[in-house]
Amino acid sequence: MSMELPEFRTWVFLYLISSVALLWAAFLSAQGVMLWMSMLLVFIVVGANFLVVVAELKRGAAQREMMKRLSAIETEAETAE
Repeated sequence: MSMELPEFRTWVFLYLISSVALLWAAFLSAQGVMLWMSMLLVFIVVGANFLVVVAELKRGAAQREMMKRLSAIETEAETAE
């Protein structure tokens, strides 16, 4: 299983933005101001990353299933000839 280059760029961008948001949340909580905002940021970042990873896993499973079905059709066509 290998990622294509455009997918890799998307993941890097996602985690760079997530890291900046988490660092900003840590800064806000260390200063003691807007604690609710820092907790909200942490929950949003963790939740968004979780949803993205789950969606990627589902997409990969669907792609593997499609490849399995296509290879079954191909082998059936070869044996019929």
